[in-house]
Amino acid sequence: MTWGTSAVVVRFGRVAALDHVDVTIEAGRVHAVIGGDGSGKSTLLRVLAGVLATDGGEVTRPPAGRIGFVSPGGGVFRDLTVAENLEFVAQAYRLSDWRDRADHLLRRARIAALTNRLAGQLSGGERRKLAGTMALLPGPELLVLDELTTGVDPFSRMELGRLVTDAAAAGTAVVAATAYLDEAERAEHVVLLHRGRRLASGSPQSIIDSVPGSIEETAEPDSAYAWRRGAQWRQWRPAAERPAGARITLEDAVIVQELLAEGAVER
Repeated sequence: MTWGTSAVVVRFGRVAALDHVDVTIEAGRVHAVIGGDGSGKSTLLRVLAGVLATDGGEVTRPPAGRIGFVSPGGGVFRDLTVAENLEFVAQAYRLSDWRDRADHLLRRARIAALTNRLAGQLSGGERRKLAGTMALLPGPELLVLDELTTGVDPFSRMELGRLVTDAAAAGTAVVAATAYLDEAERAEHVVLLHRGRRLASGSPQSIIDSVPGSIEETAEPDSAYAWRRGAQWRQWRPAAERPAGARITLEDAVIVQELLAEGAVER
């Protein structure tokens, strides 16, 4: 099954948070949504989850009871235990015979030993794993994750990633906004947003391959098209021929796309 948006518009006052955005979300695949602050990532995911109305365009999504959603930093009730949080979800979705599935998900998330602990007493990573478990409990057709791993330690990020890929392997359509481009590079499909518009969409490699010119490492950049990565600088040369075997990352591609979108490139 395929879900998504067609020419969707969302306005907050005079600002177009989404400007005729098309997105296709396919079952059994992980889709990453990336972009800077104010790009429209959270707005798009709220539209897909059905918690935000649009000002134009069309949205295709499952019934509310078949959607799992994790909002940024939320998704759990801190004054309830882990077990009580899951029971609340089960009652809200009117689930039956859900306890075995809950136990399985808790084990996969490595928080099965914490069922009697208040959610407010969990670490940040543990709370995000609980939020992901709660979203997965109903067996959703569409799983919408808004920066599920932001601020989480690398090991917890890995465990959350396993939960997400398990869901996709079972046939769930997954769309996840992420601040980490290494996570986006592992997704099957990436959507890059910028100021409410879709700049690029496709596999990570297709977005990388679309970068014109060449990108090289340099100790002393000599143009405005340069950015630091660690101790080195990366510099984009729009008119240069790309050497065979040149290494370009998704981060490079995103920066170039945003330079082009901002009109910062001399023609």
